[in-house]
Amino acid sequence: MSISAFAKGGLTAAVAAWMIAGECHAQTTDVAPVNSGANPYRVIRDWAQLTLEKRPWGGSNGVAIDRDGKTVWATDRCSPGTSPGCLGTKANPVHHFDEQGKEIRSFGGGMFVWPHGIHVDRDGNVWVTDASVTTPETLAKFPGEEPKGSIVVKFSPEGKVLMTLGKPGVKGNPPEALTEPTDVVTDPADGDIYVAESHTNVEDPNLVGRISVFDRNGKFLRVIGKTGTGPGEFRTPHAIEFDSQGRLIVADRHNHRIQILTKDGKYIGEYREFSRASGLAIDGNDTIYVADSESTARVHPGWLRGIRIGSLKDGKVTMFIPPHKTDSPDGAMGEGIAIDPAGNLYTAEATLRGVTKYVRE
Repeated sequence: MSISAFAKGGLTAAVAAWMIAGECHAQTTDVAPVNSGANPYRVIRDWAQLTLEKRPWGGSNGVAIDRDGKTVWATDRCSPGTSPGCLGTKANPVHHFDEQGKEIRSFGGGMFVWPHGIHVDRDGNVWVTDASVTTPETLAKFPGEEPKGSIVVKFSPEGKVLMTLGKPGVKGNPPEALTEPTDVVTDPADGDIYVAESHTNVEDPNLVGRISVFDRNGKFLRVIGKTGTGPGEFRTPHAIEFDSQGRLIVADRHNHRIQILTKDGKYIGEYREFSRASGLAIDGNDTIYVADSESTARVHPGWLRGIRIGSLKDGKVTMFIPPHKTDSPDGAMGEGIAIDPAGNLYTAEATLRGVTKYVRE
């Protein structure tokens, strides 16, 4: 379905919602699952190696290309599994890799609970979100730990902390606090900071779904959107980027769509052809690369996990990269995704862990 149809009609009668295991699932009767397309990529699994600390990868969601267009940044959660993440360890969860996947530097040890999204701004600074927060129970389990999490940190490329948004260890509303931020992006035009919230369990009756905006100096400006399934509303805005026109593109994961908004949050339209979006990347031609790491018969019937590639101009998917082969019962498809100027893709693997490179052939 074209973006214009959605922009004019919003969520029409073609959208039906139902509850399954506490999740609200939206399905459009006129958008058939897109599970095929050209695949001009060669897979390099375990491309990035943690050679400095010489430890196994924790689960990862964040991956980004450096300002140089060649080297790669990624986050990991310090330990296998979804918990405890980085609690109880001083392992560095922010990593910089050269063109061959060799680790250049790492930093951020002791600062995060569950590192998530990562973004490199126009000046080469590195932004990292922490999508979880300490609780009395976790603090009791790890004596010596202090309240932390639910923040966004701006680092210099060398790892110096330049700014912190939110209050470590506190979930709340801006400007005082944030709620489990999933991703962050800066406006290349003026440096304004856009923070997507939240990673809270979607069964939570107080679920937060919004994008909080700050100026380049960290002054709170406004909130975009709210929790819901309508136009301009979100349920787990899991990734955000700007396109070449300066429009805000949102991976609205639990609503199974990509939303297109103005910088002020005005709803322009949406695409559902890219499935249940966990991560997204956009190149200079406004080609969009969307990683679906979660579709199953239960949460998104008929759709397969994979990377869907198409144009933001018409929403048509022209390429489909299926999950790479693995013995893991959970499959193999990254959450975060990034594209370099040569057209190569990188995904951050939440389940198998590590970074996978897809070489454009």
